[in-house]
Amino acid sequence: MALDHGSRSRPPVSSVGSVSPVKNARSSARSRKPEKPRDLPARTHLTQAGQGFQSLSGLLRAALHGLADFALPIACVCCHRLLAAHEPGIVCGLCWTKVDWLPHPRCDRCGHPSDRYRCRWCPLLPNFVRAVRSCCWVPDGIAGDLVHNLKYSGWSAIALGVVPHMARLSWPPDVVAERALLIPVPLAAERLRERGYNQSMLLATELANLWKVPVRELLARSRPTQTQTRLAPAERLRNVAGAFSVIPGRGLADGGMKELARKHVILVDDVVTTAATLNSCATALYENGARIISYVTFGRARSASDRL
Repeated sequence: MALDHGSRSRPPVSSVGSVSPVKNARSSARSRKPEKPRDLPARTHLTQAGQGFQSLSGLLRAALHGLADFALPIACVCCHRLLAAHEPGIVCGLCWTKVDWLPHPRCDRCGHPSDRYRCRWCPLLPNFVRAVRSCCWVPDGIAGDLVHNLKYSGWSAIALGVVPHMARLSWPPDVVAERALLIPVPLAAERLRERGYNQSMLLATELANLWKVPVRELLARSRPTQTQTRLAPAERLRNVAGAFSVIPGRGLADGGMKELARKHVILVDDVVTTAATLNSCATALYENGARIISYVTFGRARSASDRL
């Protein structure tokens, strides 16, 4: 049967008054709102451009760091060896391995190394001092160099490398549960002007970030004192006796903010020798409302009875 091609190519005949389907389709097409052009390709290009810019800026930053390391390499403050790229801070890994860490066993209260049944360092502490912890022996060796450079050579960045070791010290469980404030040992105004910072405050600030414990400057020196480095034990006690006081308005006795009331606080210093300075600070805190005090330092000097 032959197909009628002519009849399929002609539009249907409409009756009078009816609307042609072709005309109706054209009218509906004219009535539709034009679609907004899609901006996906543009956004894609912008995203790719942003990623490319970030990648380029990262490469430039790395190149600048590499150029700075080449032109101004970082050297260890102790041995002056150039630091490798993976070594953080300003002390090399080899020097850290040479630090003379305090050996075990240690007294559970004062943290002093001892293999005796009776600790000879604890009698230095007042009854309201709960615990003392230190990391290493000073002033000899690498640890002594670190403390010296921190205090007298302006290398404040040493605190960033020292504090993680202080933060990892082992404490009795009650100290960890109760410690409420970190309080740095104050520096004399004249020495603060010379150094530009209080090294104990630097240590306390970094330690507060790791322990999640607030740090507060609550102590001040009430009178000038000599440096303790060249004094005998008895002279150290006389030198700092009554030399510290709680800043007015921050203790319990003066009716101020009562920040110390019935709290367990941690005194922070760089070194402990006979504990004379820390004991004098602790006495001022205890008399102004603190319930109990503990000490933490980076270095500790050997006592005359040490044979370790």
